Amino acid sequence: MEEASEEAAGTQNVKVEEVEVQNKSDMTAAAVEGEDEEEEDVESFTHADVLDIFEEGLARLVQDPLLCDLPIQVTLEEINSQIALEYGQAMTVKVLKADGEIMPIVVVQDASVLDLKKAIRRFVELKQQREGGVTHISWRYIWRSYNLVFQGEKLEDDRLRLKDYGIRNRDEVTFMKRLRKK
Repeated sequence: MEEASEEAAGTQNVKVEEVEVQNKSDMTAAAVEGEDEEEEDVESFTHADVLDIFEEGLARLVQDPLLCDLPIQVTLEEINSQIALEYGQAMTVKVLKADGEIMPIVVVQDASVLDLKKAIRRFVELKQQREGGVTHISWRYIWRSYNLVFQGEKLEDDRLRLKDYGIRNRDEVTFMKRLRKK
């Protein structure tokens, strides 16, 4: 008799579990229908529309007094650099080219000469992209042909920090053609 009551209780438990599973599947179906209705309410945008909306927001962001020096087609790296400048975590090194152009290069406070060279490369490549200039520059040739010079001293050791050469915020570094040894 006990076996029969245990068997009946087991059958009841199975039926309760089946009902719970059925209820869960009904709720899931209702949720899916609700999502379909929500999807119909949401506007669909093309990729071009999303880019336009993003660029409009970015243009408003760049109008902020803190970021007003940045170009309209700003990159995340440029925004982060500008913010680091405002917080004193970075410095601007003015790099003077032979044609008289001054490039404001932003590097972190404890940057090495190699970091400065990489920042110059990023700056020039972004400028070329925006202006539609030369697409490829041989940086190996540039660094073989030119030195960076600060107050008459060549920045030859890429591992040394800029502070070791005495370079501080807003100091000027020049590109100077290397002289060939004969």
